[in-house]
Amino acid sequence: MSPEGYNITPQGLAALHAELEQLEGPERRAIAERIKTAREWGDLKENAEYHDAKNTQAHLETRIARVRDHISKARVAEPSSDDGEIRFGTQVELTHEASGKTLVYRLVGSPEADLAQGKLSIESPLAQALLGRRAGDTVAVTTPRGEQGYRIANVLP
Repeated sequence: MSPEGYNITPQGLAALHAELEQLEGPERRAIAERIKTAREWGDLKENAEYHDAKNTQAHLETRIARVRDHISKARVAEPSSDDGEIRFGTQVELTHEASGKTLVYRLVGSPEADLAQGKLSIESPLAQALLGRRAGDTVAVTTPRGEQGYRIANVLP
């Protein structure tokens, strides 16, 4: 992610705001309650529950800072028009040439990328190879397993 910002879909920005609300609300309160309970047990030096809760609190505050940073640098980019060209926000259906396996991805900003949900980071080598292409085109991507070929079966807005 560049220091000046990055593109994100409207849904991705909404998800970041929802995550921040969850982290700053219920999650912070739950950890504060764990710390309070652990303090009541006495000697903090040898209180493993207290130290675990404080460690969890530190991780939570780090995540909150990261989400806030992502939100501050986000530029909402609406998905492209339906001209058939692959751009940020479009959904592509690919066929892996070697295996014949069909893959469906939406090209999104890096903070919202999640391959399990079919969201491919626009910064990934595959997405970079796909940009500007159309259905019927083929692309080759160098991976740790060698060069992989993909045929673009369909492009959706």
